[in-house]
Formats: sequence, structure tokens, C-alpha cells
Amino acid sequence: MSTTNYIGKEISRVEGKAKVTGTAKYAAEFNVATGITYGYVVSSPVAKGKIVAVDTRQALALKGVLQIFTHENVMKTAWFDSSYQEQDSPPSGSPFRPLQSDEIQFAQQPIALVVADTFELARYAATLVHFEFEAETNLVTELELNLDKARPAKKHRFPVSKPRGDADKAFADSEFKVREEYFHGYEHHNPMEMFASTIIYNEDDTLTIYDKTQGVFNSQSYIKSVFGLSTEQARVISPYVGGGFGSGLRPQYQLFLAVLAALELKRSVKVVLTRQQMFSFGHRPATLQRVAIGADKEGKIQSIINEGFSETSQFEDYTENIVNWAGFVYDCDNTKLDHKLVPLDVFTPMDMRAPGGVTGMFALETAVDEAAYAVGMDPLEFRLKNYSEKDKNEGKPYSSKELREAYRQGAEKFGWSKRNAAVRATQEGNQLIGWGVATGCWEAMQMPGRAKAKLSVDGKLEVSSGTADIGTGTYTAMTQVAAETLGLPLEDVRFKLGDTLLPLAPLEGGSWTMASVGSAVKSVCETLQTRLLRLAKDLKDSPFAGAEKKDVTFADGKITLNGDTSKSVEYTYLMKVSGKNFIEEDTTSLPNMLKQSGYSRYTHSAVFVEVKVDEDFGAIHVTRVVNAVAAGRIINTKTSRNQVLGGTVWGIGQALYEDSIMDDQYGRFMNHNLAEYHVAVNADVHDIDVIFVEEHDDIVNPLGVKGLGEIGIVGVAAAISNAVYHATGKRVRSLPIQLDKVM
Repeated sequence: MSTTNYIGKEISRVEGKAKVTGTAKYAAEFNVATGITYGYVVSSPVAKGKIVAVDTRQALALKGVLQIFTHENVMKTAWFDSSYQEQDSPPSGSPFRPLQSDEIQFAQQPIALVVADTFELARYAATLVHFEFEAETNLVTELELNLDKARPAKKHRFPVSKPRGDADKAFADSEFKVREEYFHGYEHHNPMEMFASTIIYNEDDTLTIYDKTQGVFNSQSYIKSVFGLSTEQARVISPYVGGGFGSGLRPQYQLFLAVLAALELKRSVKVVLTRQQMFSFGHRPATLQRVAIGADKEGKIQSIINEGFSETSQFEDYTENIVNWAGFVYDCDNTKLDHKLVPLDVFTPMDMRAPGGVTGMFALETAVDEAAYAVGMDPLEFRLKNYSEKDKNEGKPYSSKELREAYRQGAEKFGWSKRNAAVRATQEGNQLIGWGVATGCWEAMQMPGRAKAKLSVDGKLEVSSGTADIGTGTYTAMTQVAAETLGLPLEDVRFKLGDTLLPLAPLEGGSWTMASVGSAVKSVCETLQTRLLRLAKDLKDSPFAGAEKKDVTFADGKITLNGDTSKSVEYTYLMKVSGKNFIEEDTTSLPNMLKQSGYSRYTHSAVFVEVKVDEDFGAIHVTRVVNAVAAGRIINTKTSRNQVLGGTVWGIGQALYEDSIMDDQYGRFMNHNLAEYHVAVNADVHDIDVIFVEEHDDIVNPLGVKGLGEIGIVGVAAAISNAVYHATGKRVRSLPIQLDKVM
């Protein structure tokens, strides 16, 4: 039996030791021996207007202050908007250009960069830089009060699905009707690591850039385009990322400022944002949804209508896939969907874990729950009654869908059959107990990806791709795939990532990294298999002379003839006798569109939640969660469970705590710190069970994986909201569910 089977096993993180011992370096931790300088960003105190005067004299008079960059003295950069657009830019609009004009477009906009010999001096000098403004007072910052300004997106990344049937008539004719509004406000990513860029200015005038990013190639192409640099002049490295959740998909402004300063001063420069400045750029957009569901007396859904309104900035049209879920998650012949944008005086929203999905499914799953109660049917039974066997938006079957089994296993683990159907009927002392359920759904996507593999004569394998690991376990999962595919011990395999000198990889986002880069890793290792078999065939009197790959097994560091284990040869022997110190391959993996295009490809989950609500004070505790996930093949049960646990915890935070509070008079977020922007902490997290439902899918990609980064959070907020209703009898349709909403 092979000892090199690793896929599907519980493997600890291969980079774990480096992280816990502090040897893993993040963007702000790289240095040069001498000569590093420090940049400190000055943020605008006004949200909209113009800078009319700048006075830097007092700050520049300090010994050790090297330069203060403002819109008045920066170098000329690219002219066209297209030069500032990158892989995750909205498809229409004008991307923000730091320090390129006197116009203020949003609160905390960077208006100066102070560069000094020490961080402390740069920070102090920043307090001595004085600006005068012409501030506009009639700010537009509240979504719900500006729906009259709603308009379709100029270009939509996710076109809204066309109407099906006659949703309005079907709703009017339905015996049971639900028509409500659902809302959540601004939410911020708040990864533990602040955004930082360390620019090493080399003797040959090239830049080595250590950046916090979810895609080194995106940062590189942005810098090249904006500053007119060549590929050789701008190498970007990001071996470790302290959380991203989508915030690192776009290059943030500290990268622009740090590169600008390094090029102007011809010095190495480090710029790190503060926690408060982490609230100055993208966020999950505030969104209002108007959902209507009509059902007949048997509980069959007859009509679904979802009209979504979300905010964007005044200078870009940011869109998400918010409403389309309502058209296919449940079986319904009459649907009408719409999505409009409301431009506000804020920075452009940005992809945030399960963008669109977590928002759209909250409204849909809460409305579906309300419809179940209106019909008088168990919420789980109602979902099964309207189970979708086909994606009616696309008119396609699913590549695989084990959601029904997820419902079954999740309900069994949770004990759903023991649920008291009556609302506000279960109590322990002054604690009202409620149970809720919701469905989760997320796309299973694959992007083109490349990988390189180098097998040395000592039997060590190095595999590389310029992808990222934002805490998801990329290092470990790729190592597992490479080790099993080529049949090597895990400790003999090393995976490298996060460097633009490595093969091209897509952004790490959308839950597609394993499908995209993992498929490339599998492919390049299979190409090495072919090379090794060719060497085996060339042996004198080779038992593999007429063998093809299907006739042999690659495991335990050797090739073995199927059916005759005595016929085997070690890789190290093959390379020695052939005189090769190493063999190397580079492979690109592309989605098989011919195979995939006939199917809809999604990950699904069933989320079951128990809450206890204090009858007197309205305090809510999520005491139990079961999250049953059907996500295709699971590469690493340990890191996969970690992903779903993290998503579930964030779902608790979204449901109960997270809310960026806007001061509408001044147009800035008031709770821009981790003391006042509340997130779920250890005391809020109790029993969470994660179930991986077996699901085979040979359509989605060669590995059969669907991705887990997003699905863990989708459906959690709705399940909690539904449980709160079951406990209290009060339906809360606005997140977060705070004390005053249930008291």
C-alpha cells in the first residue's frame, strides 16, 4: 500500500512552524541593512471638496525629514484611466489616483506622504503638515435616503438574469405572499495585518517590492502601467499575507505612494497604513433588497422577485452578483430580478468574502423562511419541496449537487427533527431558544494558471506558482497535490509562491485558487511522470519498454508496473543513470470550456443554528452551529474545516456585530478601529460542527474541487436571523441584529 497518498488527509500546515516562530516575514517586516526610509500617510479630514492651500515648511525643517509628497510636487504618472485599472477594477469608472489632483473624493483620502529617516519622525512630521480646504457640506452618504438616485450600472460584472414567466401575476395569484425589505450596512474587511509596502531600491535602479496583496502579478502590472516600468524593473514578492478577505485583490494606495517615493528619492521606502486608515478604502457595500415570494397552499413557490440597491462611489461603478441567486437556488417558473446602484460620497466598495452571495442569500433565505411560516410548513421541508434540480437562470443541469444530502446530514447532526414548530415556545430560565436553517451557495470557478516543477537527482521536488496564501492553506494543499501526483514523501516536496519571478497565477480570490493553481500543479507533475516513464523505458532490458502511463503507478518515489510489484525503479536511480541532475517542466492549466459550458457549477451548504436570546435584555448567543458543505473533493480536511469554521465565525459577526457607522454630516466612518468595530470573539463562538458531504464532480476541474473560502459564511447570517425569529417571534430584516431590535 502506498505511503504517498495525501489528498483528503488531515495534514498540518507545512508553513506552520515558520509562522509560530516568527520566521515567516510579512510585507512590513522586510528590511535592508542600511538606508531604509519610512513614509507616513496624511489623511484628509474632509470627505468631499478641494485642497486650496498646503504648508509643509514646519515639517520639512525637521532634521531627518527627507521629503513631503503632495499633489503639488509629485512626479507625472500615467494619463489614461486604463493605466490605473487592474484585474479587480470595476468595469467602468475612473480609478482613484493618489496625490494627482487637489480634489477630495472621500473621507481619509491620502493627501500627503511624509518620508523621514525613522517612522517616529515621519509620524510626528505629519502632524505639522497643514492644509486648507473648501469642503462641500451636502454629502450623499446614506443608501436608504438616496434611492431616488438609483440607476443601472454602466457596465455590470454580473449581468442580471432575464425575467422568467410572469412573476408579478404569479405573485398576485399566490395564496401565500411575503413582500419585505432586507438591509445591511457598510462592513469592513479588517484583516489582522495592515496594508504595507516595502520598496527596496536596488543599485541597478530596479525595485524589489514587498507588498501585502492577494496577487503579486496584479500589483506588478499596476505599478508597471502607472509608472512606466518594465517587468525587470519591478519584482513583487508576497510570501505571507496576514488575512485578506478580498481587501488585497486591488492594489491599495500605500503601494502607489511607496513606489512613488522610492523612485523620486532613489531610496528604499516603507509605508504601513494605520488601523484607522484601513477604513479609508473598500468595504462590503451597504445594500437594500426588496424581495417578494408567492407560494401555493401545497408550499410550492410560484413567484420570486428580488430588487436590489447597493452603493458605489461617485467615480467607479462597483457591482456584485446580489440578485441572481433568487433565480436558481429554488425551483420557480416565474422570476423577476433587478439591481441598481446608488452613487455615494465614499470610496469604491470592494470584494469582501463571498461578495454578493453573502448579501443576496441573506435576503433570499430570510424571505424563504418567512414564506415557510406563512404556508405553515417546516422551513427545512419547505426548502426541500422547492429543491432546484436544474439552474433555470441558465437552463443547464448542475455539474454536481449534493445539497439534499447536506440538508439530511446537517439536520441529523443538529437534531432538527426534535424542533418545536411553535415560535417563542422553548425556554430555559430567561433564555428564549430558537432554531434556524438556511441554504448557502457559491460559484465553483476555475481560472487559467501555470506551475513549474523541478525534480532533482536527490529525489527532492520543488513546485512553484506565483499565487498567494492569505491564510487559506495554499502552501500545504499544493504540496499535497504535488506529493501524491508524483508519489513522493510530503517532506521531499516544497511549494513556492508569492513572487513575480514564478509562473503566472490568477488573483487569490473567488474560491478558485485550488481549482486553478491546483490543477496546474497536478498537470505539471503528470508531465514529470511522462518524463520519468520515458527514462524508465530507455533502461537496458527495461520491463517498462512497452508500458504506457495507465500501466504503471507513481508512488513511494518509484515507478511500479501494475500487476507486478517486483518490477519497479526509483526516480533517483533513473536520473543518475541518465546523467540528469534534474528534470523540469512548466505547464499551463486552462478551464475545459467545452466540457464545463454545458453545466452550472456551484458549491452548496446547509446551515443549522441554535440561538439563546435573553428575554429581558435581548442579548443573543449563538450556542450551536452545524454547517454541512458539499464542495466536491476535499484536499485537506484540516485546513478545509478551518476555512469553513472561519467563514461561520464571520457569519456570526455579520449577523450580530459588524457595522461601520457613517457620520452623515462629515462623511466618515466613526468606529474606524477594532475597539468600536465589533467582530465575533472567542466568547461569542461556541459549538460549531463542520460536515463535508461526499460529492464527486469531474466537470469542474481535473482535481474535482469546488473551493471553500467563501461558502462557509454564506447562509450563516440568515440562519441566525431565522433562529432569532423562532426564539422571539420577532422578525429582524436588518443586519446586524442588535439588542434594541429584539427587546
